[in-house]
Amino acid sequence: MTTTTMTPRLKALYNDQIRDQLKSELGLGNVMEVPRLEKIVINVGCGAAVEQRQLIDKVTAEIATIAGQKPIVTRARVSIANFKLREGNPIGAKVTLRGARMWEFFDRLINLAIPRIRDFRGLPDRSFDGHGNYTFGVTEQLIFPEIDYDKIDTVRGMDITICTTASTNDEGRALLRALGFPFRREAQG
Repeated sequence: MTTTTMTPRLKALYNDQIRDQLKSELGLGNVMEVPRLEKIVINVGCGAAVEQRQLIDKVTAEIATIAGQKPIVTRARVSIANFKLREGNPIGAKVTLRGARMWEFFDRLINLAIPRIRDFRGLPDRSFDGHGNYTFGVTEQLIFPEIDYDKIDTVRGMDITICTTASTNDEGRALLRALGFPFRREAQG
């Protein structure tokens, strides 16, 4: 029995067109030097879970629905008395996407989810970490079409980190622009 897996649409576009375009645009000598997506990390902090333990279950279910993969529960590393937080208490969830799931999520993110953000004018292109990785925050999980509006109890935000193999911010920015990431356009004066 043979199993055939389809290549995600955006990955096929990257392999066929974008990689060669970036190689010439960035002036790279080898095709293996061209930056590519490495992983996407979705992180949700839920500090209220200290007092209500069942919130973590709801958060993990929402993240699993969005990502298509079961998240891990993050726990507090230190105790903080002012926040009634003890070491080892569950305070959030995160999931790391790689491979085909990463490409499918990135495609849904830029084509379905981000355009649903209210008053969206583009994401800032200055949120790079110095090594070509881009992090941005989403204020509500409702932008993802997988989430049923009637089944959520509260609006939660999340941080999404797109890790690339780029060595500089400019290379990472060029990669994300070529993939169609909606960066904010600077005002032409």
